Amino acid sequence: MPETVTREDAGGVATITMLRPGLTHQSRRELLDVVREVAADDSVRAVLLTGTGRAFCVGQDLGQHVEALRGDAATSLSVVEDEYNPLVLALAALRVPVVVAVNGAAAGAGLGIALAGDLRVAAAGAKFTTAFAGIGLSSDSGLAARLVHCVGGSRAAELLLLPEPFPAERAAEWGLVHRVVPAEQVPAEALALAARLAAGPTAAYRAIKTVLATAATDRLEETLALEARLQTDLGRTADHREAVEAFLEKRAPQFTGD
Repeated sequence: MPETVTREDAGGVATITMLRPGLTHQSRRELLDVVREVAADDSVRAVLLTGTGRAFCVGQDLGQHVEALRGDAATSLSVVEDEYNPLVLALAALRVPVVVAVNGAAAGAGLGIALAGDLRVAAAGAKFTTAFAGIGLSSDSGLAARLVHCVGGSRAAELLLLPEPFPAERAAEWGLVHRVVPAEQVPAEALALAARLAAGPTAAYRAIKTVLATAATDRLEETLALEARLQTDLGRTADHREAVEAFLEKRAPQFTGD
């Protein structure tokens, strides 16, 4: 049983909760294992990722990092390729919508993990920071790429070079989070959003995620071809037929994920 991560399933939503704010070797491995389990579970139609207490995730546990640096600096820095990259790639590769409930501070790799999801609900008091330059590092966990995609190169440079904390409200203005609610409402708001997605057209959501990932590379011709292929495939799904019939019958569609 994992000691640093929990998973709960209900109504097609897999809720993954990180139990400690700082990332250690153990917590990264356990989180990756749970994400991979969820990815292989066909009953999961949406994922909710969150933290506990006053922080969502503050990135690397610096106490453990310092101990590693004092022992073997090369080994301590290999965790980016060995542990952080596989984790972020696994989150980004999930074929169902991922809602991130940012219950508190998100810093460094914690911010990168939050941005690996599709939709983010943040607590009004949550603080965000890239953090890395403050400890003499650049960035990891896909943070630079995600920031450029979300806020543009100019603001991404500012956030990475001047890693000052900024509030959830500003994160929402910049498009880093989608909803900001009082802290006590974050769990319910995020779960309601995940449940809505879990009850939706799963195949269409999967295709949307694929198209968005391709479009982010700015390869228009490839994106157009992919969109055409996926739309053709989706046109044959039961969910699409149900949605069209429901529209004509003036009723709410009942999606099954097929």
